[in-house]
Amino acid sequence: MDDIALDVSVLSGLGDIAAAEWDACACPEAGAGRPRDPFTTHRFLLALERSGSVGEGTGWQPRPLIARAAGEIVAALPLYVKSHSQGEYIFDHGWADAFERAGGRYYPKLQATVPFTPATGRRFLTKPGWEATGRAALTQAVVQIAADNGLSSAHITFCTAEEAEAGAAMGLLHRITQQFHWENRGYADFDGFLADLASRKRKAIRKERAGAADFGGTIRHFTGAAIEPAHWDAFWAFYQDTGSRKWGRPYLTRAFFDEVQATMRDDVLLILAERGGRPVAGALNFIGRDTLYGRYWGAVEDHPFLHFECCYYQAIDYAIAHGLARVEAGAQGDHKLARGYLPVETHSLHWIADPSFRTAVARYLDAEARAVGEEIEVLTDYGPFRKSPPAS
Repeated sequence: MDDIALDVSVLSGLGDIAAAEWDACACPEAGAGRPRDPFTTHRFLLALERSGSVGEGTGWQPRPLIARAAGEIVAALPLYVKSHSQGEYIFDHGWADAFERAGGRYYPKLQATVPFTPATGRRFLTKPGWEATGRAALTQAVVQIAADNGLSSAHITFCTAEEAEAGAAMGLLHRITQQFHWENRGYADFDGFLADLASRKRKAIRKERAGAADFGGTIRHFTGAAIEPAHWDAFWAFYQDTGSRKWGRPYLTRAFFDEVQATMRDDVLLILAERGGRPVAGALNFIGRDTLYGRYWGAVEDHPFLHFECCYYQAIDYAIAHGLARVEAGAQGDHKLARGYLPVETHSLHWIADPSFRTAVARYLDAEARAVGEEIEVLTDYGPFRKSPPAS
């Protein structure tokens, strides 16, 4: 298939393509179960559009790409025209500031990603057997679109390591950043995980869990049909509080959660802390084939350690009980290290139009990659796990 030329088209949104056609590229494995991750599925991306979380007035204008071979859609890319850099989690605000102070116009730009979702996954979505050809055609199309429209840059964020390597070979700039993930080492239960930790860290986690349990209520898990509209009403209040403090305003609309309830409730794990008959805090997770993705947390009451319990320890409990390989707890957060979440590399690709600016960014990325590598090594060494296995 390497010598087959693909015809690439720009769509105005996910509504322009049937779910089956998109998902045949996004999650061909889902015929045998869950998608690898739910975020590039047609239903998730369409929920963002239908709810008004992306689209007119949001700074996220959907322009997905599809590639055809003999009329058949064989590859796709979730692509957006961006008028700002909010909601991306691979931060380029400094680049934008430097470029505009030098007299350039950084926005609009192209962004191939999943909005508001710092989760690693395939960005070049292809049917099996079309990986190399589809990736090359979509990359060339993104660069051509940016160049033809006089855009400053194009960015492909939270892509896989394999995609990053292939993109770098095609001349894109490769950026390495980091997150904290929990890995399941075949634990039978939470105590099995704790047994892997140094004694001091193990005691600290037990103390935090005991402290969280004193909030005066119960913590419950909801998924699928068990999720009711009242649960989303409660979580919306939590999300608004967190969003207004972190970002100035929430990224997602209330309607997004209704769309999720209608089309994705089986992909959701909603963890709610209830006290006095009402939810007072909660964490929203999405369920992938082998990964639990922590996405949002919020609370209307402040209780010690409840954040750690709902977001990190309950997620570990669920992953162990359901045989999931890892928990990805979202962007940033060195505090996750002491709770068993270790640093891992994340990857993105960047095309910069201006040659001088591209050279400056490339130098920065080289230095940043070395610093990230050193930080990961140091943080891993300071992690909570035993330096040697326990004596038998």
